[in-house]
Amino acid sequence: VIAGLGLSINVISLAGLAFAVGMVVDASIVSLENIYRLKQSGVKATQAAYWGARQVWAPILGSAMTTVVVFIPILFLDLPVGQLFRDIAVAISVSVIVSVIISITVIPALASQFIKDAKRFDQQLRIPIIDTLASGFARLVLAYGRRVVKSTWLGLMVVFALIASSIVALVLMMLPLDYLPDGNRNFVFGRISVPPGYTREATLNFAQSMEDVARPLWEQPNPEKLPHIDRFFFVAYNGGAFAGAATKDAGRIRELIPVLAEPLSKAPGARAFVTQASLFGRSVGGSRGILIDVLGPDYKTVEPTFRLIRRQVGELFPRKAGHQVRVRPSENAVSPELVVRPNPDALARAGVSARDFAQALDVYNDGILVREIPLRGELVELVLTSQTRETAKIEDIEDIPVIARDGSLVKVGQLADVSIESAPNQLLRKAGRRAVTIQLRLHESIPLETAIAEINSKIITPFNIDSKDGLRLELSGAADDLSKAWDAVQANVILAITVIYLLLVILLRSFALPLIILITVPIAATGGILGLALLNLVMDQPLDMLTMLGFIILTGVVVNNAILMVEQTLWHIQHEGMGSLDAILEATSNRIRPIFMSTLTSLFGLLPLIIIPGAGSELYRGIGIVVFGGLLLSTVLVLFFVPPLMAILMKRLKPQAPIGEMTEEMTAPLSQTA
Repeated sequence: VIAGLGLSINVISLAGLAFAVGMVVDASIVSLENIYRLKQSGVKATQAAYWGARQVWAPILGSAMTTVVVFIPILFLDLPVGQLFRDIAVAISVSVIVSVIISITVIPALASQFIKDAKRFDQQLRIPIIDTLASGFARLVLAYGRRVVKSTWLGLMVVFALIASSIVALVLMMLPLDYLPDGNRNFVFGRISVPPGYTREATLNFAQSMEDVARPLWEQPNPEKLPHIDRFFFVAYNGGAFAGAATKDAGRIRELIPVLAEPLSKAPGARAFVTQASLFGRSVGGSRGILIDVLGPDYKTVEPTFRLIRRQVGELFPRKAGHQVRVRPSENAVSPELVVRPNPDALARAGVSARDFAQALDVYNDGILVREIPLRGELVELVLTSQTRETAKIEDIEDIPVIARDGSLVKVGQLADVSIESAPNQLLRKAGRRAVTIQLRLHESIPLETAIAEINSKIITPFNIDSKDGLRLELSGAADDLSKAWDAVQANVILAITVIYLLLVILLRSFALPLIILITVPIAATGGILGLALLNLVMDQPLDMLTMLGFIILTGVVVNNAILMVEQTLWHIQHEGMGSLDAILEATSNRIRPIFMSTLTSLFGLLPLIIIPGAGSELYRGIGIVVFGGLLLSTVLVLFFVPPLMAILMKRLKPQAPIGEMTEEMTAPLSQTA
């Protein structure tokens, strides 16, 4: 399916398949466990296989659909993170759909053949510690259930306490946001910009110094001290140089940064940086580059402002802390520029328009196009120019003649000020205004959201309030990308919850019952944040947009256990004629084992992605820990809030009339079953 959709097998899609390993067995576990339970109760093997699958096929299908529908908005997400989300979404969705088909076709067929021997089920193998803990927990849940279904106020208090504590914990433990992880790419890149006046030979010497410190690492490597360099290059040009390197051991690439940065720091007047290249984003800052655009009417007005802002950014994020700052266009890359500024009063006195004045200059510069004339079947440009254009000197500009209104000749020097000024080699404009961009590359220890908040509060907002002369500061780069991605993720979560609610309304034929199921979502989000916080005690794992995908996955996954409990309760009421309270307790008792079996398989499937390091692990570790924490917490707490809420709701709703007693139908031959 991945190949058919034009997607590739990469780290992200493989992570999606790894996540699906634990999920795909959930449906089969629920189906097989129900068959096993009916067989234990004395139902024949064929009837147990048929009715076991029939009882749970609706919640299995509903659970699978909730897992799949949360990914539908992601498929149409037109952002860079959308492609990353899409690979995981396709891998998980296809795997879950196939697992549902297997659980209601292959599993019952195999179970009917393998569980014929009833003696196997009379003697169960006990695991000493695990069985004791599981039995104790089951007794605790059932004792709690019997208490809360009889006491409405106690049930409401428990549910309110669970929800309130989850929301408070979610708010207090929420981590600052990041955009995307840089990834552990095996490439270090360094650039140096030199001030005007440096010769090409001097610039070449700076680049050569990087090669000199790197050469021993590939000619006489000592891996115990520094990594072995696999590839190295450098390029020098007028105004600067850049170099790049890769190591034999990709995991040690960051150790090259201080090695290459040391000689660059000794270059007088030069500005340099060395950084590890990012997997996401082609710019120097990668996915952690914040751009501060200084906008103004002209370079002369912008220049002192960007120097001030650059100094403030450097003080807020010092180089010694691992942050890097550069300016585009480079303030060192300047060249002399001949500037002719017309004097409006002088032009008016001479009766010369600005257009005529500009055309007069063009005649002596590049010439002006008069018209195109046909010649031998081709159009030939007729250009008016000066005979002295090739031999004219700069000082001759002021003597260029311009025809005044009265027919007399005046010189350019009488109508304009001519000067030679220094100007950058590159001009940047944004929305028609002159722009200089200050690029900040943050150290990994500072979350992007935290840095953006500091820049806004301490630099941009105070400056824009007091700005004059048409000057303004704006944020772009990863800051803008983070804002768009975060808005899209929030919209996707809201849309996913809405779609899940409508799907559950159709499945349960009730507008109230789905609300009980959806309470698991904020509880699971708290578990995800808690898991992420605990992981950060051991290693750095930011809350980036890839990690946020874990919360989207949780939205569709954590409702499955609640669906099983609600559906089983309705089955007991409608098909077995039980009272509401008895049905709730029976459903809780019947569903404890499959809930924990399916949850444990998912958790153990996620563990390798969390604890085992490797290439690309920094990309999917955050997703894994969020799903792990959310699934673990919601699984435990769902047993404590679904029974009281179901009891409260069933007292106010009239259950459908029982369809009939199912015991006789289960024991009857399948040929007589409707």
